[in-house]
Amino acid sequence: MPLKNAISGRLLARLESSYWTSCVQHTRNSCRLPRPMNLGGTRRYSHHVGNNPKPSRSWASLASRSAIVVGIAAGSLQLLSEESNDKPYSKVKKAKVKTFRLAEVKQHDGSSKNPWVIRGTSVYDITDWVRAHPGGEVILTAAGGSLEPYWDIFTIHKRADVYEILEQYKIGEIDDVDLKDGRVPQDAIVDPFKYDPERDERLVTLTPCPRNAETPEVGLREFITPNELFYVRNHFWVPAVDGPEHKIIVELPDGSERTYNVKELKERFQRHKVTTTLQCAGNRRKSMTDGAGPTNGLQWKAGAISTAEWEGVKLVDVLADAGLDIENLPADAQHVHFSAMEAYGASIPIRKAIDPWGDVLLAFDMNGAELPRDHGYPIRVIVPGTVAARSVKWLSQITISEDESPTQWQQRDYKSFCPSDVKNPDWQKARSIQEMPVTSAFTRVEPIRDSKGEVESICAEGYAYSGGGREIIRVDVSVDEGRTWHEAELLDDEAQVSGSKAWCWKRWKYKGQVADDRKTVARAVLVVKATDEAYNTQPHTYESIFNARGNLATAWDHAKVSLGR
Repeated sequence: MPLKNAISGRLLARLESSYWTSCVQHTRNSCRLPRPMNLGGTRRYSHHVGNNPKPSRSWASLASRSAIVVGIAAGSLQLLSEESNDKPYSKVKKAKVKTFRLAEVKQHDGSSKNPWVIRGTSVYDITDWVRAHPGGEVILTAAGGSLEPYWDIFTIHKRADVYEILEQYKIGEIDDVDLKDGRVPQDAIVDPFKYDPERDERLVTLTPCPRNAETPEVGLREFITPNELFYVRNHFWVPAVDGPEHKIIVELPDGSERTYNVKELKERFQRHKVTTTLQCAGNRRKSMTDGAGPTNGLQWKAGAISTAEWEGVKLVDVLADAGLDIENLPADAQHVHFSAMEAYGASIPIRKAIDPWGDVLLAFDMNGAELPRDHGYPIRVIVPGTVAARSVKWLSQITISEDESPTQWQQRDYKSFCPSDVKNPDWQKARSIQEMPVTSAFTRVEPIRDSKGEVESICAEGYAYSGGGREIIRVDVSVDEGRTWHEAELLDDEAQVSGSKAWCWKRWKYKGQVADDRKTVARAVLVVKATDEAYNTQPHTYESIFNARGNLATAWDHAKVSLGR
């Protein structure tokens, strides 16, 4: 057996036995990736398409074990940060080492039949490795240039066993003529985020690369969030896509496939509009950190939530057209996986996907305009009433499976735990977040003063939202830290709503007197809580719902107002 293949097999065996490798589905574009098969104890790869024999039901779990971790993006999945074993490069001087100019390497990009990459000053021909790469064809994004910027994002690669694999594909070194101080010049290294779109400067940015930014107060005060102020949650770079011709593959449990492009979806299927709120699982995480203890992840305040009117085609219509028997689902059709172009992936239960009242869309318009690049151009999934992590952007493949998505974001993130499970939470036992619990927050609090400068009343505004299509029926506000309560006014935004259920937030307003003890108290502490149509209400404290990941931070929201002149 060739050394490369032997090493590749050893790496896959290591990855399959590692608890840290339940991450990324194979990126599924028009060129299908091979699936591992055990034939007489030898690992081989074969394509499964058309009417070939049905794959084993254990495939999804095997993919989960063998897929490589890609979830640790800069400033995002902080819970999973791990010590890097990256070591300084050490050149091994060999006689007659073949050299290449940077211009020649650049020609071997992701579209080349023979993609090359650079690490340090070494050049590698990864043609034979692409098919076996556990992370799929996302590796081609780095082809024609340096791996380093991408491994700074996919940090799991910075390991001795991965370096060992890569060395088997080495074909030479960069010519000294192109080096500066013995290194590849910085201006020759492509920034993965170079072609990200420009953003509105009013967004409240938490991390620039990848961009993660909250909707500012001015955006939260409107029922429909303007596209340019809609919160941004990116795990990686924003893909550059050829819109109308972009292809989406639908794979059924028997392995059969149907490919659509965006233009076909727009022309062949009935269009639908759905107004829905999208909310990050970590919205208001900063409040949980302040109220109960340190949490891992982006420290969102109250702006990782926005509302838009989405237009597209219903997922259930596309699945039926692709050949899925909606009325008599196969036993192994339990989940729908969504794979994105840049490596992200997630899944939802099949019952949500095919629910005629569930309004799950493959959307291409947002608030009457083409999807912005930050929000999934040219096509994304919209799963109303569900955590936004399942509304996958830049959709490339839909897969019907017996198991949940094996990706990082389904298996080892977007879950919640017992408050005491801080160091070693049981990720396998915890369920993936789907429908969101009830929440509310202040977006503006303003004291009203009389002619003497004394505070005579307080005005407050905010939003309230509950997942699963459950309508908000009441919002209560307290101006004395929860001792007494007053019902807020729910604003009537029904004229702006479309969809089968109450998928949207409710805006509310409150105006009332300050507490009677204002002469002895320097500030008032306002509290808000919401109740939905099932009479679910928010927990009182963050201590009771604390989890180390900081997800589902839905306790009473607080705002402090100075009563001084």
